[in-house]
Amino acid sequence: MSLRLAEIYLPADYDGELTLDEDHPALGRWEFLSSDDERLIRVLLETGDTEAFLDGLDQTIGATTDYRMVLTAVEATTPRPKIEEEEEEENEEQDEEEANDEPSDITFSDQYRISREELYQDAMEEVTVTSTYYTLVILSTIVAAGGMIRDNVAVVIGAMVIAPLIGPSISLALATTLGDAKLLRRSARVAVGGLALSLALSVLMGLLLPFDPSVGEIAIRTEVHLGDVVLALAAGVAGALSFTRGVSAALIGVMVAVALLPPTVAVGLLGGAGEWALTARAALLLMTNVAAVNLAGIITFVVQGIRPSRWYEAAQARDASRKAIAGWVLALVLLAIAIAIASGWPIEVL
Repeated sequence: MSLRLAEIYLPADYDGELTLDEDHPALGRWEFLSSDDERLIRVLLETGDTEAFLDGLDQTIGATTDYRMVLTAVEATTPRPKIEEEEEEENEEQDEEEANDEPSDITFSDQYRISREELYQDAMEEVTVTSTYYTLVILSTIVAAGGMIRDNVAVVIGAMVIAPLIGPSISLALATTLGDAKLLRRSARVAVGGLALSLALSVLMGLLLPFDPSVGEIAIRTEVHLGDVVLALAAGVAGALSFTRGVSAALIGVMVAVALLPPTVAVGLLGGAGEWALTARAALLLMTNVAAVNLAGIITFVVQGIRPSRWYEAAQARDASRKAIAGWVLALVLLAIAIAIASGWPIEVL
């Protein structure tokens, strides 16, 4: 069972009551007076109940009182929290009833999904511009280019392990889902900056290093297969799910890097070598993968019911998500048409 501990710090003159949602009960609650007479309330919750609790907290306290809430992950607690069998049966019956109702929006409930606030904090950390991020982009590009020129799959995989591309990509999808303009701008800036740096370095290596464009690791990035699109969609879904579960995205990030890093390096190498026809093909693969990763990420967040707490913000975010999904779908369709009508650029099934 995944748990969270919420600590709510209230002013000394606050005399209201903290009402808990009956549908999302706390596993424990403790109240203290701090040294300066501030009220401190600690609430132990299941991770899946955290978001509903925070929304209720903001509605009951946030509208009238300044407060501070600190949320931390709980590694373990004793005695172990127990879930009664009757409660589990009631939850199953409630799920069946909700499944039979006609839903207005498709959502997927996950008791292990972390709260919207945790997702936002993780996303902001991922798009913080640091020298480490750009250093890893440079190193992963050099390693990937060397592996592709040598036609060494193991080296290319190693480059994808160190490539820090999952954070900005998934943060961009989350920002779109939440309709958060600030996060969207930061995510787009870091994502585009990382790809641009990788592309520029790859062009330079293509100018300086002799290589055979027909080697396998480069040649396979000059054609678009249906499997490549499926891979990019799977990478977007896996990246978004890794964020919502609050687990390390290191291994999942390899999947996103598969869709983004090698095609970017291939475009740069071929462009630097003056292979314009092959460069155009690799660019089509890169653009297709970018569209697929972003589309899959947004859809995954939407299906999981991630949205702002306030109704007017939720309506704006819903509208932004629909427009973004339509835009990425249109982009994929146009890219597919461009590939299909181009001479010698067939779309293969496998």
